[in-house]
Amino acid sequence: MGSSKRLPQDFQSYQQKIERELKEIIGSNPLTFYDMLRYHMGWQDEQGYSYHRESGKFVRPLLCLLSCQAVGGDAVRIMPAAAALELIHNFSLIHDDIQDASCERHHRPTVWKIWGQSQAINAGDAMFALAFSALFRLKYNGIKEQRVMAASQLLNEACLKLCEGQYLDIAYQSRLDVTIKDYLDMIAKKTAALMAASTAIGTCLAVDNDKMVDSFYGFGEELGMAYQIQDDMLGIWGKEEEIGKPVKDDISQGKKTLPVVYAFENCKDSDRKKLEEIYSQEVISSENVAMVMEILGRSGARRYGQKLIQQYHRQALAMLGVSGLDLSRQAPLKEIASFLLECDY
Repeated sequence: MGSSKRLPQDFQSYQQKIERELKEIIGSNPLTFYDMLRYHMGWQDEQGYSYHRESGKFVRPLLCLLSCQAVGGDAVRIMPAAAALELIHNFSLIHDDIQDASCERHHRPTVWKIWGQSQAINAGDAMFALAFSALFRLKYNGIKEQRVMAASQLLNEACLKLCEGQYLDIAYQSRLDVTIKDYLDMIAKKTAALMAASTAIGTCLAVDNDKMVDSFYGFGEELGMAYQIQDDMLGIWGKEEEIGKPVKDDISQGKKTLPVVYAFENCKDSDRKKLEEIYSQEVISSENVAMVMEILGRSGARRYGQKLIQQYHRQALAMLGVSGLDLSRQAPLKEIASFLLECDY
């Protein structure tokens, strides 16, 4: 999800390079199968005609490139790794849309809504396969094989955690006893793991320094926690034109996002009983969505979420500090972290 605000000017050249790399990897294969991938990426319409959607922020690939740059590496040489991270992210989005029955993304029908669930699964699987194919393009850019293998291992581990997190997210929809700890464990897998892999991969492709890689992994992980909590907040209190999908979808789908979990744990008994009644229903009506919003407002969930975002942001910067890098080298990563976590909701 996330806000539609534009990246700072300094990062936009990377944004363009990432998109070029992605187009080269996905290619112009005439097989209509690839139309689904190009449609999802915003390059074609559903008839296969050229279409231009403003590029995404490419958060994960950008973190990868900035991390590489921070430790003295050549970000351009590791562009295939940045593209691989974006492909994995999009593999997860295509599958998430099926699992959540989401009909719209970026103000357009989702892949499964046009081509059906079975073909959308195929499209997501292709994104996954292309990601690892992209990663092995690094050898043509002069990256040591040992470093490529380390990056591959990090990406593979992140993919497994992502799947574990998605499993928990789906499982929690039918539970009324999800705790804040449960929620934080889930987002650590579903979102933070890939952010952590992004910063760690950028680092490990540039230096042979386990301590440095661990520090950058921690930075990405803490930032990922804050980013997902913010995403939850935007999904309830954000603006539809900014997040690219209907606001309050998470509530109507019965998702146990942070504000809802916090309200279950901290609201007064009468409100908790009402929440239990609403979240026990198979379909949450618009009237009940409005009721949930009222309860969230009374519970202080919004204030708690904002406080937790700030906490994880501080922890992310502390992990970056552990790296021992000069402050000037840390500055672009601090800037992108602040940019990602600045939102009005």
